[in-house]
Amino acid sequence: MLKQEIVERNMKTYLDQAGRILDTKKFEFHHNSEWLAKLNYREIGEQADLFSVAEFIGRENIKKRLSERKRVSLREMLYPLMQGYDSVAIRADVELGGTDQRFNLLAGRRMQEHFNQAAQDILMNDLIAGLDGRKMSSSWGNVINILDSPEEMFGKIMSMRDDLILPYFIHCTRVSLDRLEIFKKELKAGKNPKEVKEELAFEITKMYWQEKGAQKGKSYFQLVFQDKKIPEQIPEIVLKVSQLNILDLLVQTKLCASKSEARDMVEQGAVKIDQAAISDWQMIVSGLNNKIVQMGKRRFCRIKIKK
Repeated sequence: MLKQEIVERNMKTYLDQAGRILDTKKFEFHHNSEWLAKLNYREIGEQADLFSVAEFIGRENIKKRLSERKRVSLREMLYPLMQGYDSVAIRADVELGGTDQRFNLLAGRRMQEHFNQAAQDILMNDLIAGLDGRKMSSSWGNVINILDSPEEMFGKIMSMRDDLILPYFIHCTRVSLDRLEIFKKELKAGKNPKEVKEELAFEITKMYWQEKGAQKGKSYFQLVFQDKKIPEQIPEIVLKVSQLNILDLLVQTKLCASKSEARDMVEQGAVKIDQAAISDWQMIVSGLNNKIVQMGKRRFCRIKIKK
């Protein structure tokens, strides 16, 4: 039952994300286990015969890992077969993907032809760098999630590196290329990147949260980051005790996932109580009722003690 609940929860998340950019009444959602689980060993072997080992290891990312003597599992070699067979199962006309998916996208075409289907068209997009310029990764915390709140989304975009402004305008907004050229000239002429970044943050947030949400994100950013004030509406966390070690407090308020993370945040100067920075991770915080706890620049909560 637990596994089924997880599947259903994940599906709801996927649908919520897709609904930000697609009309949910016009698409179907499937787990590819519906057709992959039915394949037997002989059928998988038949599919594998369509590709050579040389083609697989010739891929740039695989070649790089092999040259660095990093492990590449046999299961990874089967992944293009699974993605390719997805195209066969749904009789795809077109498949979208990043440039890093070129081999897998083309595998779909080859496999469709093997099964006497018309080969799909493919549309590849450049990969979008994370906020710090590295590849987007949730473990690095440099991602912008479609389901982020307007305040979170706007703030994350304002925190990105300046050299990512134009690429994000190109790949993540509907701003015209003529307008993009103006931004390019303004930045080259010495315009403050922060002003252009604010327009970028507004455009992206508006795509997912409409004009009202984008304005909400902008107002929150100005209040918290520019005016250094605390938002009026912040979550309230109810606790049973009025005194806690700072690490326990951060974990119980769910501002941090673990004590080790909480300690790192304290040592980095990212934690404040009533706007006063906390530097001692052994500190005992007393009189917690109505205190405002802040972790980082965007996360707040107000403590209420249960009587």
